[in-house]
Amino acid sequence: MTPPIKLYRTPKSGHCHRVELMLSLLSLPYETVDLDMAGGAHKAPDFLRISPFGLVPAIDDDGHTLADSTAILVYLVQTYAPGSHWMPAAPKAAAEVQRWLTVAADNIYSGPCAARLVTLFGAPLDHADAIARAHALFTVMEAHLDGRDWLATQSITIADVAGYSYIAHAPEGGVDLTRYPNLRAWLQRIEAQPGFVAMAPSPIPALA
Repeated sequence: MTPPIKLYRTPKSGHCHRVELMLSLLSLPYETVDLDMAGGAHKAPDFLRISPFGLVPAIDDDGHTLADSTAILVYLVQTYAPGSHWMPAAPKAAAEVQRWLTVAADNIYSGPCAARLVTLFGAPLDHADAIARAHALFTVMEAHLDGRDWLATQSITIADVAGYSYIAHAPEGGVDLTRYPNLRAWLQRIEAQPGFVAMAPSPIPALA
C-alpha cells in the first residue's frame, strides 16, 4: 500500500493551503507535517534536502520530494489525474491556465498575500500599496468572471486552486471583497467542490 503523501507546511500559509486543497480535491491520502518556522525548522539540514531554499510547502511522495506550490499542483495532477480537466492539454486552454498561474505568483502574491503578511505576521511591507494592488487585481478578475464560472476554461483547473486561498482570505489582510460579487461567487463555487478543505481562519482587521 502506497504511504500517504507528506505535506510539509505552516497552517496559515496560502501557498501551503493550495497544495492541501489540491490533495483533498484529488482524494489523495496525505498527512501534514507542521514546521516550527519561528524555531528555524525550515532551515534544518533534513528539510533543506527536501526544499533547498528552505520554503514551504514541500511534499514527499513515497520518496519523491518536491518544493514550490505551483510545481506541486502540476505534479499532483499530472501524476494522479493525467488528461483531466484540472490541467488541459489543448494549447489555448493550457496557456490560459499558465496565465492565471502567473497571476497567482505575481499579482496575488504582491496584493492580497502581501497585505495579509502585514496584518498577520507583521511583515515590513507597504500595506497600503498591497491593498491597492489587491483591489486592482480584483477589479480585473471581477470583469473576467462576468458570465463565466472559472478562470481559465469552462471547468475548474489548477489555476482556480492556485488563486483561491489568498483571495478567500483577503479580508484578513484588510481587503474588502463585498464590491466583487462575481469574485465571491467564484470562491463559493470552489468551496462547493467535493473534497474542499478550508484554511484555518484568522482575525479580520478593518477593511479597505
